[in-house]
Amino acid sequence: MNVTGAELFVKALKEEGVDTLFAYPGGQVIDLFDALYGERDIHIILPRHEQGLIHAADGYARSTGKVGVCLVTSGPGATNLVTGIATANYDSVPLVCFTGQVPTNLIGNDAFQEVDIVGITRSICKCAITVRRRQDLAGIIKRAFYIAKAGKPGVVVVDLPKDIQQEYGSDEYPDKIEIRGYKPNTCVHTGQIKKAMEVLNNAQRPIFLVGGGVKNSHAALEMQKLAELTGVPVITTIMGKGVLPTVHNLYIGNIGIHGSYAANTAISQCDVLFSIGTRFNDRITGKIEQFASKATIIHIDIDSASISRNIVVDIPIVADAKKAIHLLIEKAMPLNIETWVNQIYKWKKQHPITMKKEGITPEKIIQNINQIFDDAIITTDVGQNQLWATQFLDLDDKKQMLTSGGLGTMGYGFPAAIGAKIGNPQTDVVVISGDGGIQMNIQEMATAIVYELPITICIFNNGYLGNVRQWQELFFDRHYSSTCMRYRKSCAIDCNTPTKSCPKYTPDFIKLAQSYGANGIRVTQEKEIKTALQTAKNTKKVPTVIEFVIDREENVMPIVPPGNALNEMIIEREELLNDEKTMDMPVC
Repeated sequence: MNVTGAELFVKALKEEGVDTLFAYPGGQVIDLFDALYGERDIHIILPRHEQGLIHAADGYARSTGKVGVCLVTSGPGATNLVTGIATANYDSVPLVCFTGQVPTNLIGNDAFQEVDIVGITRSICKCAITVRRRQDLAGIIKRAFYIAKAGKPGVVVVDLPKDIQQEYGSDEYPDKIEIRGYKPNTCVHTGQIKKAMEVLNNAQRPIFLVGGGVKNSHAALEMQKLAELTGVPVITTIMGKGVLPTVHNLYIGNIGIHGSYAANTAISQCDVLFSIGTRFNDRITGKIEQFASKATIIHIDIDSASISRNIVVDIPIVADAKKAIHLLIEKAMPLNIETWVNQIYKWKKQHPITMKKEGITPEKIIQNINQIFDDAIITTDVGQNQLWATQFLDLDDKKQMLTSGGLGTMGYGFPAAIGAKIGNPQTDVVVISGDGGIQMNIQEMATAIVYELPITICIFNNGYLGNVRQWQELFFDRHYSSTCMRYRKSCAIDCNTPTKSCPKYTPDFIKLAQSYGANGIRVTQEKEIKTALQTAKNTKKVPTVIEFVIDREENVMPIVPPGNALNEMIIEREELLNDEKTMDMPVC
């Protein structure tokens, strides 16, 4: 039977099991929206901005394990996806993004709302392609979904010219697809696994370093079993946090610039570093020359390009994390490393991550979130709020955290929460955001209202772009340049000391929430924290904004200064770590 390209598009989505489509209409996709009109099997979500749309699709995909699907028009509709494409692709999130395009005979003529979205996005996605012939449409869509999911997940962009949408052709859609030249590795090299386990079994000071790849392969239970069988402590990247329950006795903490003392010290002192599903980016390594300099490094990753790219490893294993861990479990045995484990526990006890202050602190807010929301999805924005969340959130198999790890995208948290709530309607969803990041996609409050999503939105308001301000305080002589969110034209241009006489904050988040039809609560005292969160949890059908007014110069500690090794940490504000009894490397 002959159907239009638009009608085949709808059929393809159904064949791929798509039940939710994040979409924004426009001139070059109006035929697709017409074909979707009245469609009952696909829930269309209309956001208020295309960037909010793709972050919502990202949150939906991360929280459900399904492919997130986007549809936008050409030109600005397509370019508004760019940040979200890079965000999802960096974190290996499977998305298929359909963009409208001008008719094929106008491509290259600078037609109205024409952009080369394939050229723009080619370097930030797995695959980008323009459909040039109607007969290729079905196969390209099938390949898009396959590529997004297969191997290391990622983003695929499919550009659909308007004439292809209108042209009639076959309605056949393939059951399977073969792509010459794209054969993701599905086997595990047993010889390399054997070699890795021999090294691990002979280690005196081993560490597992776990990244987001273990989450992506749904191998949390297997990783926990491997850790328990061997007794080897586990450290995570931000993206790997939650693979082991954070209360597990073998979980040590996060590694990196804001990693815990025990985690960073253990990496610096270990003799075997067994890494699974992380690409060793600069946020976790610190000074590369001194990263795990005493260790034999084993690295399992599904992406061969990630192995030995940043850190040269001794035993590389290209494999899916879950399949590799299954083989490791078969060869695992308890290790005699009690002295090493006790030393790590000692470091952890000596230097816990805590905020020793009266009043409202991010730690106290997050501790209350831990207590009140025991089965939840927590999304974060980027900045200090994200780092505090990664330090203090309790995560387990009932509680997951979604965050922008690779790109570090402000404005991610709130729309990602919308996608997560749409994909998990019976699960509590909580946003942890800063006063800067929340404003980058605040318009999505309307989306949350119209789809009756009872999301709890926690705004940590310190009146600054806090993470940059912290660096300005510690490393730039308190030159608070363009980071004060209370700034007025009448303010001194070199102000670096917040006072009670500072201008009022703009906007008033409570009034703004109420103007959308959401609930708004402002918390200024510690005793109000629990009641506000409980009220939000009990609210149905509408989101609740809770503005927590925190200290304006609150810092995330510890911190590794730029260019330093992991063991060269500042534990507390303006206090350098110098503990030579437990470390034999130089301190800053």
